[in-house]
Amino acid sequence: MPNEAKIRVLVAKPGLDGHDRGAKVIARALRDAGMEVIYTGLRQTPEMIVNAAVQEDVNVIGLSILSGAHNAIVPRVMDLLKQHHVDDILVLVGGIIPDQDVDALKKIGVAAIFQPGTAMDSIVQFIRANVKPRGVPAAG
Repeated sequence: MPNEAKIRVLVAKPGLDGHDRGAKVIARALRDAGMEVIYTGLRQTPEMIVNAAVQEDVNVIGLSILSGAHNAIVPRVMDLLKQHHVDDILVLVGGIIPDQDVDALKKIGVAAIFQPGTAMDSIVQFIRANVKPRGVPAAG
């Protein structure tokens, strides 16, 4: 598979949460698994995240949220992706997400929620299994 493009992942820390150790651990694990990782740094707005995702042509957006603002931030990210007519980016959320909020996030298009204690390998495998292929020529 040498000609196959690497999976590109944008790892973002939205909102005012200043704790990024988990995001950095995930970014390193994904990189070590052979993915290209773009880490946005702290205190990103939904607009900054979506703009970076579009500019970097990523396959995956991973949002790391510990602040409790997921019910405000994630819907905004999903709306911005729709406004940019982007429907092929897998959106994942990790961090402190209460069980009662998981279904609502999935209903708006989040592919998966990874709570504390999730094995890195299961995140890697989920991404590999669910990234939509790109660049397949149309039959014609």
